[in-house]
Amino acid sequence: MLTKLLSRETCADCRLCCIFDRYDVWETPVISKEMRERILQLLPDAEFISKGQESYIFRVRELDENDLFTCPLLDPAKGCRLGTEKPFDCQIWPFRIMELGGRRAITIAPICEAMAAQPVGTLLKFLKEELAETIFAYAAAHPDVVQPYDDLYPVLMWEPRTF
Repeated sequence: MLTKLLSRETCADCRLCCIFDRYDVWETPVISKEMRERILQLLPDAEFISKGQESYIFRVRELDENDLFTCPLLDPAKGCRLGTEKPFDCQIWPFRIMELGGRRAITIAPICEAMAAQPVGTLLKFLKEELAETIFAYAAAHPDVVQPYDDLYPVLMWEPRTF
C-alpha cells in the first residue's frame, strides 16, 4: 500500500515495525479471526488474546526494560511469512488510526526514519489521493484497529465529519 512512498527494499532492510519494546508493544497488529486461522496454519504454536469480538493480538509475555518482542510472523531471512497478505496495521504502518475526542485521525509513528524524511506535504498528498479513504473505511468496519491517541504520534489527517 505504501510503495509510492517507500520501497519494499527500504522496509525489508529496517523491519523496525516488527519488533516491539515494552513501551510500544501496544502497536502489535490487530488480527482478524480469518487471519488468525491462517497464522495458526503457518505457526501452530502462535498464541493470541482477544482484542474484540472478532479480532486478536499476539500474546506477549511481560517484557522487562531491555526485552523485545519480535512478531512471530517475521522470518529473519525472508521477512513477513504472510508476504503481501499482512494484517491491515502492518500494511499501513507507520500510519496509524487513532481516536481522540470521539474522532478518528490518521497519525504517523515518528520512529520510521524513511517516512520522517518525507516532506509533510508529500505524506498528506499521498493520504488524500491514495490511502485515507481506505484507512477510514477499514476503521469503521473494524473498530478494534483504532487505538487511543498517543501524543507522540503527530496527527496528519482527521476523518471528515458527517453532519
